[in-house]
This record gives sequence, structure tokens and C-alpha cells, in this order.
Amino acid sequence: MVPPLEGAIAIIEKIWHITPDMGKGTNIGTSGNTQKSSIPLSGSLRAAAPHIIFLAGIFYLNFLSRIIFSPLMPTIEKGLAISHTEAGSFFFFITFGYCISMLSSGFISARITHKGTIVLSGIGIGLTLLILPLFPSYHMIIVCLTLLGLFTGLYIPSGIASITHLVAPENWGKAFSIHEWAPNLGFITAPLWAELLLKWTSWQGVFFIIGSSTLIVSISFLKFGRGGKFHGQSPNFSILKTLFANRSFWIMIFIFGLGIGGTFGIYSMLPLYLVAERGFDKTWINTIIGISRISSLFMTLVAGWLTDKIGPKKALGIIFATSGITTIFLGLLKGGFILPLIFLQPVFSTCFFPAGFAAVSRITADEIRNVTVSLTIPFSFLFGGGILPAMIGFAGDLGSFGMGICAVGVVTLGSLIVLPFLKFHDEAAS
Repeated sequence: MVPPLEGAIAIIEKIWHITPDMGKGTNIGTSGNTQKSSIPLSGSLRAAAPHIIFLAGIFYLNFLSRIIFSPLMPTIEKGLAISHTEAGSFFFFITFGYCISMLSSGFISARITHKGTIVLSGIGIGLTLLILPLFPSYHMIIVCLTLLGLFTGLYIPSGIASITHLVAPENWGKAFSIHEWAPNLGFITAPLWAELLLKWTSWQGVFFIIGSSTLIVSISFLKFGRGGKFHGQSPNFSILKTLFANRSFWIMIFIFGLGIGGTFGIYSMLPLYLVAERGFDKTWINTIIGISRISSLFMTLVAGWLTDKIGPKKALGIIFATSGITTIFLGLLKGGFILPLIFLQPVFSTCFFPAGFAAVSRITADEIRNVTVSLTIPFSFLFGGGILPAMIGFAGDLGSFGMGICAVGVVTLGSLIVLPFLKFHDEAAS
């Protein structure tokens, strides 16, 4: 009997008359036996670029489906007649589902391949966004938001594994910098999409448009996309024992947590800090913060080039040094002096992800890379996207958001101490 997930993918493939990609290579499947992998390892970034851009498009819609709630929240709150606390809980349930999904994504990719997991993620996101507006009940929407988190969390481990099999390691930095355009573009365009679409439709219509687009792009990837046509590895006791005994795994959780904290963590608390503590006008400062993120589109490409040029470890050192210093001054300066830091801090902090993904992809063997990513990101997200913003908020309650932001900068600088202890798998084997 065909398992439900495999059956669903098989039916879609049959309808679209999809034939497996041809190629050579090996991959360790769920049984531990060597299997034929359908993805040839290509050293040419130029040849792989269209397929990486395709994946970045899927990632963009994945990311947009989560953050679109932020600019739509005033409209949704009014339409559903819910409290601020209930509205704020939307993000908790999305994040809860996201973390659970990432931790368990290896079990799915081990059954239906990474490509199948990417398609399943996209179809699930699309259907959830189409169904969500049909339920006016707060509790039913919470169920849909948890499902949305579960489906969005499936993408990253399989997306990263697919990219690392499309290009050789010496091109990973540039490949990930292309891929990282997706969330950076999402930060910039989400408010614009919300304002534009709300002129023509309701908030329910916005979800219909994004959901329909995600369905179309995901099914198109199943037919036309290249990459990920191989099985992932599901977590088991042996793999977990290997990972937990690997010092570099714990270092990467800490490093990734700081990388997320320097971007998402600071971004989430920055408007409140600048309005409540520094006295800026809310509308004006939101505009400035949005404009300040435009530089991230170009800096991720620079970071990718730098990562491939000098290696992930040295690149992380430069990025954390500059990010740490600018974060400290962001928390210290006042008045007009703080404006340059609003632009400079994201310039350096958003450079983290190409180097970070290149580093985490190299700390373990190829066959368990998806498990490494699926365990690293959730723990890091809880630290950088949860604990650090909460710490900044706690500092604000004590009288100084700025000191909380400074503390994040100091810890980021302090992380330079642990970088020499980060070891890659190929270094250990040599």
C-alpha cells in the first residue's frame, strides 16, 4: 500500500507526466543503504542559477505567507473584533507550528524526497491560506495558523539540501546569497503588497491571492524545477548521538541564534524602541526602517561572494564584528546620530545568512545535512527570535530598550571567541 504522502506526490507526477531527473551520485536513504541520487553535483553556479532562483521564488512566497499578517493585522483585528492579545497570539501559533515542523521535516523528506517535501510545503501553504478566511472564529483561525506554520517549516531543510546538491561547495556562499533575496525582499514588499491589494480587495482576498500564487508556483516546481530529487535522512538515535556529540553543532546553534537575533530580533523591537524611547514619529520611523532594508538585497550578494572568497569562518568573523559594533551604537546613540545606525546595522547583520548556511552545511556529512539544518534552525530561532527580543523588551520595562540592544551587540562581539572552535566535516576528515 502506498503511504498517503507518497501517493499524493505520485498522483501529481502522473497527472503532469513528470519523469525523474537523470544524474549520477549517491545518497543515503532512510534504510541506510546507498541509493542512486538523481541530482548530479554541478560546479557551475551559472547553470544552477535558474533553479536556485526558482527555489528562492518558492521561499519568498513561504516567507511572505508568514509575515503578511503583520501589515494586515490592524485590518484583521478590526474585521474579527478580536483583542490585541489575541491578534498577537497569531505569530506565536505560526512560530510554534514552524519549529515543530522543522524538527520533524527529516521524517517526511526521507519518504517523499526533498523535492516532494518542497512541493508538499507549497501546496499545504496555498490550501491553508485559501481555507483560513472561511472561518470567522478565532479558535479555527488559530488551527489554520498552526497548520500554516507546520507547512512553512518543511521548506528550509529540503531547500538547503537541494541547493547544496545543485552547486559545488566553493559556490555555496553565492548560491545562498541568491536564495536569501527571498526573505529580504519579503520584508520590503509585504507592507507594499498589503497596502496595494487592500485597495482592491479585503484581507480575505489578500490571502486568496497569495495562496493561489503559492499553489501555482509549487506545482510548477514539481514539473519544471530541478533539484531535491533524492531522499533526505530521518532523525534516529545514531544521527542524534553524532550531532549532539559534535561541538560544532552547538556552536552553530549559538551562532545562528545571534544571526537571527541581529536581524529578526532587532527588527521586531526597533520600531517600539525608536518611538517609545527615542521619541520618533511612528509613521516616519516605519518608513525609514522599511527603506533601510533595501540594502540587504545587495549586501547578501556581497556576503555570498566574500564567503566563497575567504571561507565561511572568516566571513562570519568579519560579519559578527561589524554587526556587533553597529548594534552596540544603535542602542547607545540618540537624536539624529542614531539615523545612520538604522541603515548601517541591517547592512552588516543581513550578511550573516549566506555565510551561516554555508557553515552549517559543512559541519556534518552530506547524507545528514537536512537533519543538521532541521535541528539547528528551530533552536536558533527560539534563541534569536524569542529570547533575545524578550530580553530587549525586559530591558525596556526596566527603563532602557537601548541597553538591551547594546547587550545583543556585546554578545555578538563576544561570539568571535567561539569561532576558532568551529570545525567543518571536511577538516575533521583530512
